[in-house]
Amino acid sequence: MELSVFNKEGQDTGRKVVLNDEVFGIEPNQHVVYLAVKQYLADQRQGTHKSKQRSEISGSTRKLGRQKGGGGARRGDINSPVLVGGGRIFGPVPRDYSFKLNKKVKALARKSALSAKAAEQAIIVVEDFNMEAPSTKTMVNVVKNLQGGEKKSLVVLNSQNKNVLLSARNLKSVNVMQAADLNTYAVLNCKTLILTESAVATVNNL
Repeated sequence: MELSVFNKEGQDTGRKVVLNDEVFGIEPNQHVVYLAVKQYLADQRQGTHKSKQRSEISGSTRKLGRQKGGGGARRGDINSPVLVGGGRIFGPVPRDYSFKLNKKVKALARKSALSAKAAEQAIIVVEDFNMEAPSTKTMVNVVKNLQGGEKKSLVVLNSQNKNVLLSARNLKSVNVMQAADLNTYAVLNCKTLILTESAVATVNNL
């Protein structure tokens, strides 16, 4: 697949880049995409939720009433879960939600997401650009010139560019990341994928 290269003003430069069919032209595998997104979201969870069980509540251990004959549920001390202020039964405890996913599965998921974007014609290639200083307004104009609207965009750079990153930091509809860090969730979480010319070579070899 060939795509035209645009400059940051949105004008065609006349150059073209070739997208690797092994990355951008495969039949998307929906199940591995689901697994990759599930793993990414699971990794974002802190897992620090916690509630106190009856053994962790501060209170007397004296039995409050008779075992039988009271007309209500059996209960022991004031920390009993059946009483207000008592411990919680089977409450949440800190845990790690992450799980393992094979490298080949993650790679296939990433290729499936990129192929889906290519099929939707939602990939734009822009020549490498730089900014002398961070400028949110300039970044807004660059993205608007390329995709012609305010759709959620992901700008993929070949290497870290501090000024570009700072320029997009305050924009809810624009994310910036390096090609080497590209993942399935990031690709699916945007409407338009904007690749810099030098980043295409890196993505072609992912």
